Amino acid sequence: MWDKPQVLNWIANFLFALAAVLMLYGALFVVVHLPIFPIRQVRVDGSLDHVTREQIKLIVSRHLQGNFFTMDLEQARSSFEKLPWARSVSVRRRWPDKLEVTVEEHRELARWGDIALVNTYGELFHAASDSDLPVFYGPGDGVHEVAEHYGKYSQLLSVAGMRVSELVLTPRRAWQIRTDKGMVIELGREQMDERLEKFADVYQGTLSKLGVAVRYADLRYPNGFAVRKPETGKAEKPATNEPITAKARAA
Repeated sequence: MWDKPQVLNWIANFLFALAAVLMLYGALFVVVHLPIFPIRQVRVDGSLDHVTREQIKLIVSRHLQGNFFTMDLEQARSSFEKLPWARSVSVRRRWPDKLEVTVEEHRELARWGDIALVNTYGELFHAASDSDLPVFYGPGDGVHEVAEHYGKYSQLLSVAGMRVSELVLTPRRAWQIRTDKGMVIELGREQMDERLEKFADVYQGTLSKLGVAVRYADLRYPNGFAVRKPETGKAEKPATNEPITAKARAA
């Protein structure tokens, strides 16, 4: 090999190039890690109603380490996502000394029993809220399904001037509604939208004008529904266990 000048020249050129690359890398490493590129400003954008300035300051002081070049953006994003009300977070650098953070907050839709909140995407999250929210119950895999049906049922009951205060999906996939008027509505497992729409129309057009507060409505009939009025005084001895039946036939 020593008597082959071309090979020796090639090896020498390779070593010179390698040395130049290593020197350049070393210089860049030193420059990047010098304290001359600090993050001087952290800008947080988004419609924030629950994430506070104090929480943001705490994250910046405890979890954002490094300068403009060395800061781990994935770690920074993960730190902001630990906020109870943060649904999604994006983080990016802005030359020369700014970090831009965009936070999307959860928008609470309901409570999932007494263990969590449900957002408008049908996702569970854990945070404190003092809002007057409806309560959902159901199997663990039914959160999104319950949230989706809540929107439909709320719209249908609004015709009758009622609001859903509690929505239950049983393990057998049957539906039950409790309204803000204290009424329990049994929907069953079939044709729920059609049954509720008929009931809301009849309630608004007839039952609400009778002056009787309906406490229970069973919509699980093929051609109508049954309602039950609340118990009255013992002197009247009403048959409170017998439902008052009202037929709601399609035109």
